[in-house]
Amino acid sequence: MTMTMRSNVPTVAALLLGYALMQAGNTLQGTLLGVRGSLENFTSAQVGAVGAAFWIGVVLGSLRAGWFIMRVGHARAFAALAAVASTVPLLHLLVVDPLAWMVARAITGFCFAGLFMVVESWLSATATPGTRGRTCSLYGMTGLVAGVSGQMLLPLGDPSGFGLFGVVAVIIGMALVPTALTRTGPPGRAAGGTRIDLKGLHASSPFGVLAAVLCGITTGSFYALGPVFARAHGLDASGIAIFMACGTLGGFAMIWPLGWLSDRIDRRVVIIGMASIAATILFGFAILVPERPAAWVVYLCVAILGGSVIPTYSIVAAHVNDTVRSGGFVAASGGLLILHGAGSALGPVASGLAMGLFGTPGLIYTIIAAQAAMALWGTYRIRCRPAPLEGGKAVFRPAPVVPVGTGLAAGYRAPRRPPVADAAFHQPGAGSRIAPACRT
Repeated sequence: MTMTMRSNVPTVAALLLGYALMQAGNTLQGTLLGVRGSLENFTSAQVGAVGAAFWIGVVLGSLRAGWFIMRVGHARAFAALAAVASTVPLLHLLVVDPLAWMVARAITGFCFAGLFMVVESWLSATATPGTRGRTCSLYGMTGLVAGVSGQMLLPLGDPSGFGLFGVVAVIIGMALVPTALTRTGPPGRAAGGTRIDLKGLHASSPFGVLAAVLCGITTGSFYALGPVFARAHGLDASGIAIFMACGTLGGFAMIWPLGWLSDRIDRRVVIIGMASIAATILFGFAILVPERPAAWVVYLCVAILGGSVIPTYSIVAAHVNDTVRSGGFVAASGGLLILHGAGSALGPVASGLAMGLFGTPGLIYTIIAAQAAMALWGTYRIRCRPAPLEGGKAVFRPAPVVPVGTGLAAGYRAPRRPPVADAAFHQPGAGSRIAPACRT
């Protein structure tokens, strides 16, 4: 370990601890709102709309929060956004109404997009060329572990009471502490920007564009309405927490093996295979598993499902990066995040409507449709276009569970600088953010 890396360890540790607390609080809040909404007799469509509102906020925050960060600086922006994000969970108790919850959840999504952008750009400035890969991997894995930890906090209190909302507020508020106490100064302002071109992204990878949306529909539906589905199958608060955690743990266990495999064969084949497995598992669950199965059967099925759908976005992003030109990675990553966020907003609404029509199996039908469409579209695209050359493949990196900001330069106009291509991080002075390789 070099002296530079040793000197950066406290800062990186502080940033990752703050990020972990934010993720834990956010995943607990998402699961809690799904359970509490069903206890308040919200319809499945209304619960899905609340979940979708978060992703709408994430997309808006990805586009606009960068301007706020550049205006007031990283430290002040983090403090302001974290303060708002820690207060909003308590608003859900003051006004128990689906529309009010949607507005509050959208505000939370906006704040979290900005918070993650601060952490990513700060990490980018702290890392060195020799430590970027390891820092990037730690960032992705921290998100997965924190997501599981947050979901496992659900049994600490009664979802129908006040306590768990207070726990969410405390956890998110505590995320301020390690970041505020770090001794390393935050990075400077972004000095340039990269324009997001969805039309050009589609021209580079028609499969990747649609697959990113379908990934969002799948994971957005699962995280928003999975608690409702689990409760309908007889699981209590502890069972719901384990149910949601099993899905994330399945993704955690499979993300590296699938990434390793996608580095050696056509990534589209891996995506098609996992989408087919996910659709088959869900179809078998809907047909063969009784309405009130044993808890271990549900946990096993959701773990396999998570292992087949959660890593897919990372592989999709890696495939898209294989097809873009050097210097276009930041724009590609931003476009993919917007597409994934749009799918994550659409998925809970579609799943909620399907559950209103078909009951709890409506969630299964929606995810089956998304995964089947991904497999069919991928099979068609393989016939239309060969895989990128082996030497043109980007190095696979795991993406965090929650997609975040597109960059600090989204709304900023400054003199253009030469593009900087890096295998793991975009240079701090050219956008102050973790580059796409950290997500792929």
